[in-house]
Amino acid sequence: MTPAAVHTCAEPRPPHTPADSSGQRPPLYSLRNLVKEFDGPGEKVSVLQGLNLDIQEGESAAVVGASGSGKSTFLHILGTLAEPGGGELYFRGTNMRTLDAGAKARLRNESIGFVFQFHHLLPEFTTLENVAMQAVIGGCPMQAALDKAADILERVGLAGRARFAVGLLSGGERQRAAIARALMQDPVVLLADEPTGNLDEKNGMLVAELLVRLNAEQGTAMVVATHNPELAGRMARRFELKSGELYEQSR
Repeated sequence: MTPAAVHTCAEPRPPHTPADSSGQRPPLYSLRNLVKEFDGPGEKVSVLQGLNLDIQEGESAAVVGASGSGKSTFLHILGTLAEPGGGELYFRGTNMRTLDAGAKARLRNESIGFVFQFHHLLPEFTTLENVAMQAVIGGCPMQAALDKAADILERVGLAGRARFAVGLLSGGERQRAAIARALMQDPVVLLADEPTGNLDEKNGMLVAELLVRLNAEQGTAMVVATHNPELAGRMARRFELKSGELYEQSR
């Protein structure tokens, strides 16, 4: 594989938050007393109850739990797609409550990559165009975006599928294309919600292997919500979300 080309889509960002005056870097994520409730029939339903957790730069973590336990809600809060009902969420030392909607949108675009159970690729575009699109919308010149997308597709093993309409890709290939799209802005963290949920065992293992390799080779932190024990077991830390609380499981 050839080294990635230099692109002009975004200004290079430091891989870690600068250290403070004491020489300490804040965690990537800090959760303090985080809660989330939804209105249920006649009463509020508590989904997350007083979560306290630090996730460091470059760490990988799996969140497992029964369907409906709140795994997706947890990821949406980490990705600033949903607001907590109480408590504090810090990203690289910044309290998310201090950011307005525009600042959170910029944070998502520049620092957080999302991979969902359903790939949400646009069928009228090629694989290459789907991967490049977010950067183009963000102001990256078209050719620079396409060049960078081609490099990322090579990294995830889809160079030969770049010019294919996404409808011609297999399920596993579509999910790898979705991961490539999430990597376009060089995120510091990847949030993946059941990334192998719609895949057969073989393709699920390929996607799991890809996520582990990205974490090891690029230092991309990741938090993965999954029912897949193989994928969960490949992450450095594993948590179970049960009755609104997170329990870290020993290795």
